[in-house]
Amino acid sequence: MKKLFFSVLFVFAAYGLFAQADTTAKVSNWKTGGVVSLNASQVSFTNWAAGGQNSISANSFVNLFANFKKNKMSWDNTLDLGYGKMRQGSENDVVFYKTDDKIDFASKYGQYAFDHWYYSGLVSFKSQFDEGFKTVTDTVRISNFLAPAYLNLSIGMDYKPNDNFTLFISPVSGKITFVMDTLLSSAGAYGVEPGENVRGEFGGYIKTQYKVELVKNITLISKLDLFSNYLHNPKNIDVNWENLITMKINNFFSANIQYTMLYDDDVKIAYDSNDDGINDRLGPRLQMKQLLGFGITYKF
Repeated sequence: MKKLFFSVLFVFAAYGLFAQADTTAKVSNWKTGGVVSLNASQVSFTNWAAGGQNSISANSFVNLFANFKKNKMSWDNTLDLGYGKMRQGSENDVVFYKTDDKIDFASKYGQYAFDHWYYSGLVSFKSQFDEGFKTVTDTVRISNFLAPAYLNLSIGMDYKPNDNFTLFISPVSGKITFVMDTLLSSAGAYGVEPGENVRGEFGGYIKTQYKVELVKNITLISKLDLFSNYLHNPKNIDVNWENLITMKINNFFSANIQYTMLYDDDVKIAYDSNDDGINDRLGPRLQMKQLLGFGITYKF
């Protein structure tokens, strides 16, 4: 199944690049492009009195889009991929751990309704490539490929006043959570019943995206997803807010900041409830991730 999924991702990426390169057509209904970035850092110590660990890290991300518009019909597709690893230590004390891991695909079809509104249907999928651990010394994984994975199927209205902003509102949305890892499914991770691999939810969904050039050569892309499960605690809204700031230095080098805030009422995280240094409770918590990188970036 993993090979099939990677094949689908490759076909999508190749199609986007092909469509971008086809400049011979007099009129094209496709608008495609993307950003590919590779960031790396290295720290080395020799007889350093203050101490420290040798480390090498590399992070990469790919953001692709392929949008089609003709007459009263529109079809928008996005694919965001991210992966990073760090190697820390030296000689016999070397550890590898993951610093970033992301698969995010969305496809939205729309039919013009009125003004800037479209009748729309959306399919989105989120997961990660590799297994993950809470700390570098842990041996029990807390995530894996398709564990979790989220599939969203929604119908509603999409507001698109320009190419830089979109607001999709769906009162009828299905969210399916997959945990295709025996260890994690048996523990009932990510909201599935212990021993089960799939959990379905029905509710309302909002997805918005905004792109803006803050100042010359500094661009912000912000995405916000909100989901409320009508059948269980509808007031506890799942939130996924992702932000990417790209600061262009020249045609090939740039710095970028990625910041993500995530809240899922069904994901239970151990925490210290009385500040005694011991995690004594499980519950939903606000999750945050920040990446700062400098390296090679290619935009097309």
